[in-house]
Amino acid sequence: MFTEYPVRDTIIETKEPDIFVTEAVISLRKLGFVTMLAAIVASAVAARLNRHIETFNPKSEMPSAVFLPVQSNDAKDLGPGKLLVASRGLADPNFAETVILLVHFDDHGVVGLILNRRTEIPLSRVLEGFEGAKDLSDPAYLGGPVEIPTLFALFQSPAKIEGAERVFSRVYLISTKAVFEQTLAARPNPQVFHVYLGYAGWTNDQLRKEVELGGWFIFPADTAAVFSSDPGSLWPQMIRKTELKLAGSQPANHGFLKAESTSRHFMEKTEIRGGSAKAPSVRRFCCN
Repeated sequence: MFTEYPVRDTIIETKEPDIFVTEAVISLRKLGFVTMLAAIVASAVAARLNRHIETFNPKSEMPSAVFLPVQSNDAKDLGPGKLLVASRGLADPNFAETVILLVHFDDHGVVGLILNRRTEIPLSRVLEGFEGAKDLSDPAYLGGPVEIPTLFALFQSPAKIEGAERVFSRVYLISTKAVFEQTLAARPNPQVFHVYLGYAGWTNDQLRKEVELGGWFIFPADTAAVFSSDPGSLWPQMIRKTELKLAGSQPANHGFLKAESTSRHFMEKTEIRGGSAKAPSVRRFCCN
């Protein structure tokens, strides 16, 4: 026998399913937002990465001037105002590790002044007998191995200097007593007024040959190099520039050279001489 129980339609009212549904929808929306945000970020990163790759793509054409050094090994670039930087292989002690400014260049010969051999001799001794030089304590420079008793000066002047030879821009070469005295009377700023003992000289063919053999690098005129406050660091700085080469470029053929200095035509125009090469610390002057 079976007992029958009354059956009733029972409706249980509850809000829990709606809560679950609502929370699920919110969670899905959050997930969708996070996913969309992540996609945006990933897209931005990918775009930047692509631009970075395109910038450094080895297949892309790179401007040749960006990495090319400014120096030259072409003798055709020689001329007044150019800088000569001795190669590492130039073994002549007169010119090893030197930086030279070419102050005169014509068919009769080439004259240069070494910029980075500062002496301990004060100008008051070098220019003894000149008015205005008595209290000058700035050191003189050794301009080269030729005619060491002969004096030159490089002076950067905003105005033209009558009787001086313009080398480049506002830099002038002083080689006569009259212009020396005129310049000293104006009390020039020692930062733009350097005095040199002697000079370096070549024939045109001789210097061209030395450049072709790799003895010198040619740099454009540079006032900062001429009047460097730290001449001892000038050659290391400039020789490093010559070693900034593109991959695959060939180094210069550095020969062991010895420069024989000759420029008599230029010296005929130079007035200031004196003393003996055996005693370069004291100069007594006379003019021709």
